[in-house]
Amino acid sequence: MNNPTRYGAIAFSEASAQRQSATGSINWYRDQMAVGDNTGEPEELDGPTAALIRSTDSLFIATVTPSDWPYLQHRGGPPGFVKVLDSWTIALGDYSGNQQFVTLGNLDHDDRVALFFIDYPTRTRVKVFGRAEIIERADDPGFIEQMLTTDEGVIRTRCDRAFRIRVEALDRNCIKNIPVKYSSERMAESLRLARAPLTEEIEQLRRRNQELEDEIARLRGQ
Repeated sequence: MNNPTRYGAIAFSEASAQRQSATGSINWYRDQMAVGDNTGEPEELDGPTAALIRSTDSLFIATVTPSDWPYLQHRGGPPGFVKVLDSWTIALGDYSGNQQFVTLGNLDHDDRVALFFIDYPTRTRVKVFGRAEIIERADDPGFIEQMLTTDEGVIRTRCDRAFRIRVEALDRNCIKNIPVKYSSERMAESLRLARAPLTEEIEQLRRRNQELEDEIARLRGQ
């Protein structure tokens, strides 16, 4: 029985279906494809996906130019700079950059976006299709300040606007070909934990050495 998903309706075209047929993967994806006007319902962010998005410090955002070219841009910030407002809404601040405004110009023309999140330590990646609304600071300063607030404090950067993205569809990919990478903070913590037993042993030896030196000094003074 065909049960179209919004992701299948957006991502799978007749051309991709032909490619899938050639390899046999059509058997995995056929039921997700749109049938006539049935394109499935907007998909909800599940718990693991929402957690990955909230913890990310990096993402890629794709928009469509007026000449129908794809445009891809990286966005980064401290963990918590991307907000999950509810099960269907993601938001993030638009930090001041090179002032080209290509992404903004594209969204003024076409509100469709694709977001790509990847967590290297767990080899997890998530693709999100959505529609973005631009929120200007002049229209809602409180919302902009919300975008600049994380559990670690306030992000000190210029931010004149934010993106509020209504999720249409998402897909959690397999982990194949994702290299395992760690942030400097995680590496430092791993090294600290690995060195902890040796550090304690060194400290014990230092204390014992000091005790012996004190004993030798006492005996020499007699």
